Amino acid sequence: MTPIEILFPLIFLVLTGYICGKTGFIATSQLEGLRRFIFYIAIPVFLFLNMYQADLDKVASSLLLIAFYTPVVLCYLLVFGLKWLIHKHAKAEAAMWGLSGTYSNTVLVGLPVIIAALGAEAGSLVFMIITFHSALLFALSFILSSNSKGSFFSVLKPLFINPIVLSITAGLLFNALSVALPELFISGLEWLAKPAIAGALFVLGVSLVQYSLIQAWKSALLLSITKLVMLPLMVFGFATWFGLSDTHTAVLTLMAASPLGVNAYLVARQQQCAQATLAASVVMSTLLSPLSMSAWLYVLI
Repeated sequence: MTPIEILFPLIFLVLTGYICGKTGFIATSQLEGLRRFIFYIAIPVFLFLNMYQADLDKVASSLLLIAFYTPVVLCYLLVFGLKWLIHKHAKAEAAMWGLSGTYSNTVLVGLPVIIAALGAEAGSLVFMIITFHSALLFALSFILSSNSKGSFFSVLKPLFINPIVLSITAGLLFNALSVALPELFISGLEWLAKPAIAGALFVLGVSLVQYSLIQAWKSALLLSITKLVMLPLMVFGFATWFGLSDTHTAVLTLMAASPLGVNAYLVARQQQCAQATLAASVVMSTLLSPLSMSAWLYVLI
């Protein structure tokens, strides 16, 4: 498959959602209900099933985690450090910039691309890696923006009740303990999981209507280039240096090349810092991601 054949269905779903939101066909009240179904039921069930049915001997590897998270943390600290050096009294803002340059929208964008390009087995690698994604980057952002409002517990609490983290952890646990679930129950879960990817992309498109590029487009462009170009280059370099297989290198690089996840904006809103910058970065990186993803697919596949 060519990059266009891989990406077109995904872009089509996002564009359809955006048109429905822009024309008012999907109202805000309707979007909230749809979003809750997708993110609290369909996607967690989808992730649980994939981890429950995964061959852990093939996907479990500490080397994969090191090859991915080492450049991610280094990139975060580089962006944070440069921003803090330029604006020395903006420590919290620098932390949000670091988050904006490294937090990937893996579930909504990266995962569908990886499954379409590399197959369902490659998706199992993604699930293993993203278990620690939010916890690491959100905790790091809180620690480095400790002067901002909010208690340590209030920021970290959502990490431990995050439906993505919980579903992946539960799937891993059931898999490792060889818990046998009834076939009828698994069949029902599979039906719940079917709309996960398509629904997530549609909701992403509708959600883009709520954000604006006007206020902070220059900062958003800089951070989008960091997220879509510099971070995947670093991850690709580390994966190659560690001697990972072509498939593993492709999975890690495409994960890093995914646009900024909307949860990063929610963290900025909770911290009451750099909200306009992160909202604009979510939109711009998402709009530019088909170009960067296409380029990486040509290189990797």
